[in-house]
Amino acid sequence: MVGKIQDNYLSILGVCAWPCDQVLGCLTNSGGTHSTHEEERTRYFSVFYLSINAGSLISTFITPMLRGDVQCFGEDCYALAFGVPGLLMVIALVVFAMGSKMYKKTPPEGNVVTQVVKCIWFAISNRFKNHSGEIPKRQHWLDWAAEKYPKQLIMDVKALTRVLLLYIPLPMFWALLEQQGSRWTLQATRMNRNLGFIVLQPDQMQVLNPLLVLIFIPLFDLVIYPLVSRCGINFSSLRKMAVGMILACLAFAVVAVVEIKINEMAPPQPGPQEIVLQVLNLADDEVKVAVLGDENNALLTESIKSFQKMPHPSKLHLKTESQNFQFHLKYRNLSVYTEHSVEEKKWYTLVIRKDGENISSMMVKDAENITTDGMTAVRFVNTLHKEVNINLGADISLSVGEDYGVSAYKTVQIGEYPEVHCRTEDDDFSLNLGLLDFGAVYLFVITNNTNQGPQVWKTEDIPANKISIAWQLPQYILVSAGEVMFSVTGLEFSYSQAPSSMKSVLQAAWLLTIGVGNVIVLAVAQFSGLVQWAEFILFSCLLLLVFLIFSIMGYYYVPVKSEDIMEPEDKRSPHIQEDMTNLDTNNTKL
Repeated sequence: MVGKIQDNYLSILGVCAWPCDQVLGCLTNSGGTHSTHEEERTRYFSVFYLSINAGSLISTFITPMLRGDVQCFGEDCYALAFGVPGLLMVIALVVFAMGSKMYKKTPPEGNVVTQVVKCIWFAISNRFKNHSGEIPKRQHWLDWAAEKYPKQLIMDVKALTRVLLLYIPLPMFWALLEQQGSRWTLQATRMNRNLGFIVLQPDQMQVLNPLLVLIFIPLFDLVIYPLVSRCGINFSSLRKMAVGMILACLAFAVVAVVEIKINEMAPPQPGPQEIVLQVLNLADDEVKVAVLGDENNALLTESIKSFQKMPHPSKLHLKTESQNFQFHLKYRNLSVYTEHSVEEKKWYTLVIRKDGENISSMMVKDAENITTDGMTAVRFVNTLHKEVNINLGADISLSVGEDYGVSAYKTVQIGEYPEVHCRTEDDDFSLNLGLLDFGAVYLFVITNNTNQGPQVWKTEDIPANKISIAWQLPQYILVSAGEVMFSVTGLEFSYSQAPSSMKSVLQAAWLLTIGVGNVIVLAVAQFSGLVQWAEFILFSCLLLLVFLIFSIMGYYYVPVKSEDIMEPEDKRSPHIQEDMTNLDTNNTKL
């Protein structure tokens, strides 16, 4: 049953992906066909990419609101989040169809991709069939397809393969760029999203990318690029793309630094044959706690005042997967020994309580993985002699048993909780829980004050996220600037360098590099075995290596002028035909 559901999801994703690629590839070629001058074509690709990001900006900001802020049958409204974009797509289709008479329509010429593949395959196979030394060599390996395919097609495929060679390193850039919607968003869930004037959803940070792209495209086209040209610097398309790679490298270096800072704030995680122990003293006086080893040696010693806990949780090492620990408790003139069993990779809290004139302890197993998703989690210890029912609002309630009963964890929204309604079998009262902050996990101890009635004592099991989500802004600025320099320029470069018959093939190859980039992300995540910040550094270093390779390849690439490509063969001048045939590779600047 599960497999069938997964297959359905994959089918739906495939249905969504197929028209997206069709639309992007066709719109790119169609717009380029309508642009006859180089400056006009460059402007078109900038506006085209700008319009894509304008739509992305709207959807990235509005969709989380439609999903989270609107309720459907008491849950997040995914139907509305998908339905509204679907309706807008229908409207866009109608508007697009209304302008049909103004479009320059080029009739299809068959499956060009298939022709290219067949031509290349025939040239390779024919070359190996005729490897005898008696057969004269040919200037280019694609010339071996001349027995079957026309000269014009072979020349076009030669020009195509020159550009495709430059595409080999490009997927690594997309491997970095496409992580904004996954790993960067996961990073945002572990940060403080309260900016004072607004509380952001983790996925709403993604709105920065299209917003910055909308700002950077006119900024680069109208200010930065002209300024660089006035300084006498030849800022070619390949050079722009290379700088875009460097900016993406820097962005991931910043991501790694932010990840390290977040990890420094995180509590320790127990590994194999380890536990993390916290001690909570609910007695009315100071208690000295000692954790004893097999030879009665003290593994941990701590003095804890009344209604306090250890300053920091402590890691204890086990000899096996489970083990019994003996605890020595000194309270006033009393000395108490108690024993508790623990298991590896767990969090525990030793709760010390008053028991008449004596003291006793209980070991509470904490939740192993409390996923707050930027919310906050709470649990209660009830020292009263009667069960307490607690209402945390929004249909969230829990019951805590009498005489030091411990509740389960409950995840609630962040904010102030000055009056939380509580009820026992014969009394109603309110508790002031104070501020419940981002990502924090709190323990509340309900006690009885003779004069003021039930009160609550608050402590943090896991501290709140202190790293503001605003620290993601530098990485978004860098990667968005890199995207403008790499992607917008790459689209225009791909169109300008492709022969007329090969423009659709080259655009398809450009989109394919994006897909390969996503595969690289999956492969690294599956096989690297690195912690998250180390993976970010790995991606940054890999792209730096790709930048060096791409720079060397671009140095030896000879750009083809657009007017030479667009002219039919019989109208080209002799020296142009010679250049296209021999595909000279003299050195040129990147």
